Amino acid sequence: MRISRRAQAVAPFYAMEFGKQAAALEAQGHHVVKLSIGEPDFGAPPAVLDAMREVMDGRPMTYTAALGLPALRQAIADFYRDRHDVEVDPSRIVVTAGASAALVLATAALVDPGDEVLISDPSYPCNRQIVESFGARVSLVPTTAGTRFQLDTASVRSHWTDATRGVMVASPSNPTGTSVPTDELAAICDLARERGAWRIVDEIYLDLSDHDDRGRPPRSALSFDPDAVVINSFSKYFGMTGWRLGWCVVPEALVPAMERLAQNYFLCASAPAQHAALACFTPESLAVCEARRTELAERRALVLDGLDRIGLPVPVPPDGAFYIYFDVSDTGLTSWQFCERALQEAHVAVTPGRDFGVHTADTHVRLSYAASADNLREGIDRLGKFLATLQ
Repeated sequence: MRISRRAQAVAPFYAMEFGKQAAALEAQGHHVVKLSIGEPDFGAPPAVLDAMREVMDGRPMTYTAALGLPALRQAIADFYRDRHDVEVDPSRIVVTAGASAALVLATAALVDPGDEVLISDPSYPCNRQIVESFGARVSLVPTTAGTRFQLDTASVRSHWTDATRGVMVASPSNPTGTSVPTDELAAICDLARERGAWRIVDEIYLDLSDHDDRGRPPRSALSFDPDAVVINSFSKYFGMTGWRLGWCVVPEALVPAMERLAQNYFLCASAPAQHAALACFTPESLAVCEARRTELAERRALVLDGLDRIGLPVPVPPDGAFYIYFDVSDTGLTSWQFCERALQEAHVAVTPGRDFGVHTADTHVRLSYAASADNLREGIDRLGKFLATLQ
C-alpha cells in the first residue's frame, strides 16, 4: 500500500507516545505518575453529566446543522458577553468536533499551498502539522524567556516575508502555560491586519488564566480584533476532553466557507454532546468550573515550589493553562533522555521539548499539573530521588 507523503511527513505526538509507554508500564503492575497529558482529572461538571443522561433516553439523535445547535451557539455568544464583555453575533460561531476540528476548518478556509504561517517555537505541535497538511510552510519563530516563550511584535516583524499570509498565536500556550500580554497581542494582530494577513488566536486555555487584581478574567482577542479567528474548546475549562466538542468565532465573511467545509469534512459535531453542553453555561456549572480553576492555581503553586526544591528551574512561571515548562540543562541529559529515564526509573511520565519545536527541544520538559495534588506531590518526590541518582 502506498502511503501519502503527507502522512509520512507527520511527526508523532510525543506526549501521546510517552502516554503509551506509561500504559505499558502500568500493565506490568507499576504505578506511573502521569504528568504528560493535558487532561484535567475532574471531568465534566455534574449538571452536564445529568444533561447527557437525560438526552440519552432513547430519543432519535439526528444530525444538527453543520454550524451547530442554534441554542448552543447563542449560549456561547452569551458567555463571551457575560464573561469577557464582548458582543459576538451567534451566527459567527461554529461548533466543531473539538478544537482540533475548528483548527482544521479554519486552516482549510484560510491557507493555500505555498503560504507561509508564523508560529512561535515552542508551540502546540498539532497546529503546525495541520497547517503543513494544507500545503503551507510553517515558519517557527524562536522565542525566549524574555518574551515569555511567546511571539512579540518585534519577532513577528523580523520574520515576516512576502509569502507570509497569517499568524497563529496561542495564549495561554501549550507547552509553557504563559500568555502574551494583552497590549502585545493587540499589536501583533494590528501588524498582521495592516499587512493583509489573517490571525488565528487559540484561546483554549483562556478561561483557566489568572484573573487580575480586580478579579476580572483576561480579555479575549475579540475585544481588540473582531476579525480574528478565535479557537476555543469545552475540553479544558469545562473538563470535557473526551466529549470532542469545541468552537471557533470567525468573521462574518468566512461563515459560508466554514459551513461548506464543515458539511463536507464532519457533517456536524456530536449531537448528544452539543445538547448536554448547554448545561455548561448555567450558574451552577460555571461556579464548579471557577472552583476548579482556583484548584489548578493551587496545584501550580505546589509544583512550582516542588520543582524549585529539587533544583529544576522554571524560566517563566505560567499564568494559565495547566503546564509548566522546566529546564533540564543542568542535569547533563537532553530533554528526551530525561523523560525516558524519568519514566523507566522513576515511573513519572513527562513530555520532552521535542514535541513543541526546535529551539528548546533538547533543554526543556513540559509537565502537566492537571493531575491530582496527591499525584503531583508523588511525582515531584520521585523526580527529586531520580535527580539524586544523577549526581
